Amino acid sequence: MTEQIHLETERLILRPFQDSDLDAFLAYRTDPVVARYQGWPWPYTRNMALAFLVEMQAKTPGSPTGWYQWAIERRQTPGLVGDCAMNIRAAEPHQAEIGVTLAPAYQGQGYAFEAINRLLAYLFVELALHRVTATCDVENNASARLLERLGLRREAHFVQNFWFRDGWASEYQYAILRSEWNVRRFIAGAG
Repeated sequence: MTEQIHLETERLILRPFQDSDLDAFLAYRTDPVVARYQGWPWPYTRNMALAFLVEMQAKTPGSPTGWYQWAIERRQTPGLVGDCAMNIRAAEPHQAEIGVTLAPAYQGQGYAFEAINRLLAYLFVELALHRVTATCDVENNASARLLERLGLRREAHFVQNFWFRDGWASEYQYAILRSEWNVRRFIAGAG
């Protein structure tokens, strides 16, 4: 059995995926608006969702074993609202990449900011990582704004750098160092 780590915020619980998350998970993974900028296979099937749950339930967060994703649940109303992810790089275990996905009904309410802010605290404080990155499609303005509000800086603009579903896509890459995150956290706490 893998270690069960829960991360908590004022409004959210980030927890391991459960079998009962299947239908809600599949619902937002198959929503074309949600999937528009995501790298998962399309169309996304029930069998893919089942395999994903099995994979996540077998993994331990904090180890460099590829992507680990937490289910995001509201404290007051149980049930899956989305997920946030981290990938600690095996070749460079002091760095990680992060991501987040929310079901449409829960977007625009600050949940993504709150979840990723807590994930950054886990990565920088509890795991003592040096650097965290995130990538988003240049057309995904909401994700770019989210990453910038979280204090990540845009480091690169890759123009038509990969083939995505039906055409060439461009990406922004963002990053934040632990030292930068600590300064941001101190300033936020002082205000």
